[in-house]
Amino acid sequence: MAETPGLKLVDRDDDGVDRAFRADVLEGLRGAQKAIPARWLYDDAGSQLFEDITQIPEYYPTRCEREILEARGSEFASAIGPGRAVVEFGSGSSVKTPLLLKAIDPAAYVPLDIAGDFLRAAANELSAQFPGLPVYPVEADFMRRVELPAEVADMPKLGFFPGSTIGNMVPRTAVDLLRTMRETLGEGAQLLIGMDLVKDREVLEAAYDDAGGVTAQFNLNLVRRINRELEGTIPVDSLKHEARWNDDFARVEMHLVAQEDMAFNVAGEAFSLAKGDTIHTENSHKFKRRSTNTLLQAGGWTPRGRWLDNQGCFSVVLADAGILRTAP
Repeated sequence: MAETPGLKLVDRDDDGVDRAFRADVLEGLRGAQKAIPARWLYDDAGSQLFEDITQIPEYYPTRCEREILEARGSEFASAIGPGRAVVEFGSGSSVKTPLLLKAIDPAAYVPLDIAGDFLRAAANELSAQFPGLPVYPVEADFMRRVELPAEVADMPKLGFFPGSTIGNMVPRTAVDLLRTMRETLGEGAQLLIGMDLVKDREVLEAAYDDAGGVTAQFNLNLVRRINRELEGTIPVDSLKHEARWNDDFARVEMHLVAQEDMAFNVAGEAFSLAKGDTIHTENSHKFKRRSTNTLLQAGGWTPRGRWLDNQGCFSVVLADAGILRTAP
């Protein structure tokens, strides 16, 4: 089978560096609380490490979401209908995608991901599983509006955003992303989105700080990427991964904690951390039914259906592109 080349929409400079990556890292390191957007955790190595995370015992979201997708396929088919182009935002290895594609009889599949090599390998594997399904991978930063391939322009769209990745963003950014998704998908679109639920603190913190240290390596890989791609000199061995539950914001936070005072450079700019300072690398917000609905509506989506796993740990929500209005 021929490889699926896909489109490349990532803006890179003459040295092949993603301009948005460099800008976000430098801006984030300049702040009093240093912070880098979680999407930059997912280069090819980070994407593979995340796939490893989904297999560890402490990390429940993947198992719970798969349970929903496997058990409720006929209900999804009824609510969604056939003939839609499935556009997956941040597709990664697309391991959950076949469960959806088998259920709903789509017209095409468009995976969007910023990790190009990982994206194309996953797209080729999925093409082999569904030989009659057109697959159009697009290497792009889905935080911005994406121009979809011309082949799907006239098809009704279903956005697919599993894994509760929406929880990685602060509310303002999450709302902006949902609105951007609406622009990418167009009028009449639907969105099937995974959203993790609030539960015991011990369960949540363990899911993001596993005993085997896989999540720690995932977090530290961001620093290795900065050093490799942005000529960074951050001492990786002097940083320690930490997961914290922040009850005020209903989220697990991932930090890299400085174990000693350090000075370093990134892209020619000088920075420092004092012992105990952190680089905040990821949030994972957890939701209840009302906060789920409020967030989706703020982003221009009207919730239509909601499914939970048997233990009530995780939710998958179907929403329609709502009518944009500023008054009742």
